[in-house]
Amino acid sequence: MDLEQLAALRTPEGSAALAAATEVAGGDPLAAAAALRSAGIPAGLAAAALTQAELRRRAVGKFGAAAGGMFFTRPGLEQATRGVVAQRRAHRLREAGVTSLADLGCGLGADALAAARAGIRVYGVEADPLTAALAEANAQATGLAELFTVECGDATAFEVTRVAGVFCDPARRRAGTGRRIFDPKAYSPPWDFVTGLAERVPYTVVKVAPGLDHALIPAGAEAEWVSVGGDLVEAALWCGPLAQSPRRATVVKEGPLLNASGTKRAPSYHQTDGAPQVEGSMVHELVGSGREEAPVGAVGRFVYDPDPAVVRAHLIAELAAELDATLADPSIAYLYADTPTPTPYARCLEVTEMLPFSLKRLRALLRERRVGRVEILKRGSALDPERLRHDLRLTGDQPASLVLTRVAGAPTVLVCQPVP
Repeated sequence: MDLEQLAALRTPEGSAALAAATEVAGGDPLAAAAALRSAGIPAGLAAAALTQAELRRRAVGKFGAAAGGMFFTRPGLEQATRGVVAQRRAHRLREAGVTSLADLGCGLGADALAAARAGIRVYGVEADPLTAALAEANAQATGLAELFTVECGDATAFEVTRVAGVFCDPARRRAGTGRRIFDPKAYSPPWDFVTGLAERVPYTVVKVAPGLDHALIPAGAEAEWVSVGGDLVEAALWCGPLAQSPRRATVVKEGPLLNASGTKRAPSYHQTDGAPQVEGSMVHELVGSGREEAPVGAVGRFVYDPDPAVVRAHLIAELAAELDATLADPSIAYLYADTPTPTPYARCLEVTEMLPFSLKRLRALLRERRVGRVEILKRGSALDPERLRHDLRLTGDQPASLVLTRVAGAPTVLVCQPVP
């Protein structure tokens, strides 16, 4: 995709090509290309339309039905915030009283569009000319151009005092190569600029990599880790009046996106654990200092595998308190209890057998129990799950869950069954 191709796709001929490409998207690429050529669509326009139709199909998971009229690039779609996360962030900003927002590094506009739908006036800034043009096209396609405008330029040059709040999503991939940047000091805009925004605009939110070192979290900021459907998708720093707790783990059980068609109707939210709920999704929030230590005890009848957002937020102690659970090893984030407690923050398994790890003993036990299918979880173990699966030589017809871990420093395997 380049600016010339984008312009071509936005012409009446381009719209017709996109409509034709949408009908054949998801099938055999060669057959799809042949179908567009037979319809008289020029080869270059057909190729661009087919690529865009495929990206739109993939984007539905993040943007809902609105994706059908938007424009994407592969890297931009991969890096875009999931719709349910962007909507929740926009709701939190609006509830805090933010009415105007600078989106520094707005990308394709995922967060800006969610904020605009929440009634916030958004000024997007994007350094890449093509990405800026795509964000502008997406604002128009979703009917939000009056609330979301885009300028192509240097985010550090934007006069942030013009707005009530700032959202910054610094680039964490190297231009040209797409390789991830793990050192925040190499972000673009630079880390010093990003962390200094809160001194200029109190209502500041910064999206960061989930692997961010806790030592880099600015004093007084709230650090939040977000998982969707069990996948850790992002972390964010909430500054100034937006900081409500030192650490937050947000667990989203995703459902259909609200306003997926791109209408201006405000989102509807419900409350669970004090957290705003996007309609069709359940959002749960666990908060704490991130500095507490969970008690250590024996392996119980039930083992909890905490959500990755809870683990990264260092909120294992807070979860242990809710579950009346303990760790079997202070350095491994599996929690144990004698009774099961329903929780959105961890998966619960019933321990049916615990034994020091021995391939021979484990293989014999699973054969005795006619186990033929296993899921393998591990923390604190150097074993390769796929190699172990192969070496077990399973032949039965029963399922089981294996937890590879350490107990009192010793390699241990727990044979488990899920708790309904």
